[in-house]
Amino acid sequence: MPGENLSRDEARERAALLSVDGYDVALDLRSAVGGDETGTRTFRSVTTIRFRCNEPGAATFADLIAPSVTAVSLNGTDLDPSEVFDGSRIRLEDLRADNELVVDAQCAYSRTGEGMHRFVDPEDGEVYLYTQYEPADSRRVFANFEQPDLKAPYRMEVTAPEGWTAWSNGVGELVDGVWKFAETKPISTYITAFVAGPYHYVTDSYERTFEDGTRLTIPLGAMCRKGLAPYFDADDVFLVTKQGLDFFHDHFDYPYPFGKYDQAFVPEYNLGAMENPGLVTFREEFIFRGKVTQASYERRANVILHEMAHMWFGDLVTMQWWDDLWLKESFADFMGSFSMVGATRFTDGWITFANNRKSWAYRADQLPSTHPITADIRDLEAAKLNFDGITYAKGASVLKQLVAYVGQDAFLEGARRYFKRHAYGNTELGDLLSALEETSGRDMGEWARAWLQTAGVNSLTPLATYDAEGRITELAVLQEAAESHPELRPHRVAVGLYRRNAEGELVRYARAETDVHGPRTVVAELAGEERPELILVNDDDLTYCKIRFDEGSLDTLRAHLGDLTDPLARALCWSALWNLTRDALMPARDFVGLVLRFAGQESDIGVLQMLHAWARSALTHYAAPDWRAEGGRLVAEGALRELRLAEPGSQHQLTWARFFASVAASDHDLQLLQGLLDGTAKIDGLDVDQELRWAFLEPLAAHGKADEAALAAELARDDTASGKRHQVRCLAARPSAAVKAQAWAQVVESDALSNALVEATIAGFQQSSQRELIAPYAPKYFEAIERVWQERSIQIGMHVVRGMFPALLDSPATLADTDAWLAAHSDAAPALRRLVLEARDDLARVLRGQACDAGA
Repeated sequence: MPGENLSRDEARERAALLSVDGYDVALDLRSAVGGDETGTRTFRSVTTIRFRCNEPGAATFADLIAPSVTAVSLNGTDLDPSEVFDGSRIRLEDLRADNELVVDAQCAYSRTGEGMHRFVDPEDGEVYLYTQYEPADSRRVFANFEQPDLKAPYRMEVTAPEGWTAWSNGVGELVDGVWKFAETKPISTYITAFVAGPYHYVTDSYERTFEDGTRLTIPLGAMCRKGLAPYFDADDVFLVTKQGLDFFHDHFDYPYPFGKYDQAFVPEYNLGAMENPGLVTFREEFIFRGKVTQASYERRANVILHEMAHMWFGDLVTMQWWDDLWLKESFADFMGSFSMVGATRFTDGWITFANNRKSWAYRADQLPSTHPITADIRDLEAAKLNFDGITYAKGASVLKQLVAYVGQDAFLEGARRYFKRHAYGNTELGDLLSALEETSGRDMGEWARAWLQTAGVNSLTPLATYDAEGRITELAVLQEAAESHPELRPHRVAVGLYRRNAEGELVRYARAETDVHGPRTVVAELAGEERPELILVNDDDLTYCKIRFDEGSLDTLRAHLGDLTDPLARALCWSALWNLTRDALMPARDFVGLVLRFAGQESDIGVLQMLHAWARSALTHYAAPDWRAEGGRLVAEGALRELRLAEPGSQHQLTWARFFASVAASDHDLQLLQGLLDGTAKIDGLDVDQELRWAFLEPLAAHGKADEAALAAELARDDTASGKRHQVRCLAARPSAAVKAQAWAQVVESDALSNALVEATIAGFQQSSQRELIAPYAPKYFEAIERVWQERSIQIGMHVVRGMFPALLDSPATLADTDAWLAAHSDAAPALRRLVLEARDDLARVLRGQACDAGA
């Protein structure tokens, strides 16, 4: 039988054969505490599955990944585990019309964030457990039919160590030493969940009275490790939660269907969050130990609302198979921003979406692995890699465009009909399109073919002609597509005309909306307008495209970008300039120069943080190698200048401080960082808290100014889980061949590190100032990755293959080595090849950018 990688065809065959009536799952987690930390630690998992088979006598299989199975019983007949269990599947033969399967197994605790993750807090020795399954790791915790379209209700129970609390999807109570949970509604395996341990737990409640007089009460809970309790601002979490519940009830006309609403902030989490109904899990980094900017609070609010939207899009109505993953992720990504702007204090959320979220989509959509939003997902490994910028951010961008196309009212009414028609069921693309066709009166087939079933991003460029008096005679929008993905799409766009006013502000004085079709569309409404200094296609960010400029507009931005008063328009221009840089149409040094000239005027803190990230990327990757040193000096000088000019105590000051630390390299700059750490230097208003101390220590370590003893002393000062991750990263950053060898061995040759410490070690290993030190690991990378992919979990495999690729060895030789590996490994796992192809494409793009910059 095939192994862990379930195929779509197998899932379809099993779904056609079976219907699942219910699960009883009993876990004994008392083994989580006590004993030593060596070897494989396991827990007992007993599962009873009641299911029907519409072809009596047929055979199928159940899914389970476990070190051992104690007993298997099918319809009262004991089966020999050694004969029916192969490590990932349990063979089931001679099925009846009605069946009962009982599996008693020893399942393994995880250290990779997949399945039942076990974390030991170094601060106090306490043990914390939580589960993470998507797309298919619930089979690491209990036996099941691991595919989204075999939904069923669950009755869960947990025996936990004394003094612990346990949570699952339903409301729990402790009965005779066992936590028993209310039966769930029919849900998919991947959104069942458990959390257990001595968590700090805070409660609240949400109440709403509907127009018919019915009253809904939702118990709210929020939890974190005890060590984070002093920093846990649960009140703000509950505030956003209640605002979101109000918003979705107002717009969805379907009451929250899953009883309680717990939110668990958990350690060593691989994702941002996961939409388990009634028990949403988040990475604990959303609890802020030090001062952060409003962008961090906005990001947390967006994630809270994204996961809440999933209660309807994804949990209540679920895609049939991972091909239609977008049916939940694109909607949740769109709804996260839509609800945040409509219901919370973060009313500028669409600026963040345009500047941050869409940049993820633009990158993903230009990789060789790009795919239609409705993807062809043949198996679970492919599904794991499709939680990407296409499925999330491009999909959300396309839905934003759809709202402009059909209207917000029709869009939301379509969603309401979709929920009611398919509640607790599974759907495909056509089910949503039919609801939208009903409410909008539009043929959604053409729109879906153009936007959901083709890949690639279009470029839109303005072309204007003028009369002798300087008025527009014709303004056209030119649409282009890459040769690899030549589809031209219908775009609903706004075109804005900007010029400077008497105060020198660059403001919009004319705007027109139009539908762009084909290669050339005339915007007749703008004929006769006075000559603009800036033409902005896709003003207001209605569609998904790469914005290009005519030469006059580009000259205006070079001189007056900081004078553009509208923050969304400014964000769109910055994003377009970064795309020009990535596409080797603007030298990296020119982009860096624009950041140095205008970033200090940027009012939106999220945009400023993106500009810092892009400037760092331009300097590290896209700048010609012979300009890097000068560019680095200019960037560090500019960052320090803005740091000193920033308002004391402001979030802009904090952002410039972090950016300065990330680019500091000269002895003078490093001495300042050391002085800020030891108190001999001071910048008015800058509070160097513990998180900022670690941010300052990494460049000191990377440049040989903070040794192992200094990092050990800092860990003693911050002996926490967060402190340990920071220390591990800084240790791996030191400029020593022995350090790099140790880091390589810990990540590639050993599985002793947890997922979080693997990530931290990789982040420290890859230092742009240490290209020569890491050069010997390029050939070792290509020798190791296939073995790593075969031997390690897919999550760790992804960390290693992506994170250890020799991207900093940005030369044609590395590109040739990558091509040679791909040519010699045509039969490697498709998911592994995809990761290497993506890294290869990034490297080729970087080399084109460097050539552009060298010619500047």
